[in-house]
Amino acid sequence: MLSTSALAKKLQLPMQQLFATLRDYGWIERSGDHWLLTPKGEFEGGGYQDSKRFGRYVVWPQKLATHPLLAAIESRQRITVRGMRRYYPQLHPQTINRALAELGLQEHTLLGWELTELGRRFGGQQEESDDSGALYVSWPHELIDEAVVHRELGRFSEHGAPRVDDSAEPDLFASSGRLSVEGYAGIDGHVLHSPLQMHVCNWLYLAQLTHAHARSLPVDEPLCADFYLPAGRIYVDCWEADVPAGELSSRLRKRDIYVELGLRNIEINARDESRLDEVLGRRLLEFGFRF
Repeated sequence: MLSTSALAKKLQLPMQQLFATLRDYGWIERSGDHWLLTPKGEFEGGGYQDSKRFGRYVVWPQKLATHPLLAAIESRQRITVRGMRRYYPQLHPQTINRALAELGLQEHTLLGWELTELGRRFGGQQEESDDSGALYVSWPHELIDEAVVHRELGRFSEHGAPRVDDSAEPDLFASSGRLSVEGYAGIDGHVLHSPLQMHVCNWLYLAQLTHAHARSLPVDEPLCADFYLPAGRIYVDCWEADVPAGELSSRLRKRDIYVELGLRNIEINARDESRLDEVLGRRLLEFGFRF
């Protein structure tokens, strides 16, 4: 017997596409955080298996891989945000567009939604509407299985980011981006780790710059930037005079990711604390950010 995710691998389909297809066929249905078999699914040979780690999950006979309905699924088609609503029915296409833009995969301009370099790395292609000439982006169907994308779209869904992998495998969609710490209170209510972070947060707030704190990077690793400015897709990190040994490796890894993905980033050092107008302001201007 195969788990649904193992069946997806055997069929060479995006995992979420298979879950959605089985749901559309009426073979499984969602109940809270779990998938349950319907009478149709039981008729097709579906059953359950128990795992100490993941509890009860759905399994299928291996012969289902040759089922005509599943064999006919086309996995290499491209999808747009409207097609992605099949997997996130609670979300409006505009919300999905904005979420992808916040991730830095595209940006909104007078011409429409334009692909960014990071979006191109995720397989995006620039498209143009035949009717209006407006720009939009199409994506490989595999985008829906990207842990980073699922994590972010799940934040906007009614129940957060549900676990859709029903096999006894690590939960690729679990997010460790939210931190729970005691520290220094910023003007905007953010709880910061250090006086340097507090001063940077207050500077951004008083400059009326929308920013997130402890924002996850667009990678499937538990790494967060100290601050993120969505309008300019700029990540800001504060380097204290003494970085704890436990944090040093993750901070150095972030540096590598910024370079690998071509992400805009600014580092603020302890010596910059008293001259943020000069250091942070100038760096933002260098990125063409006007405020």
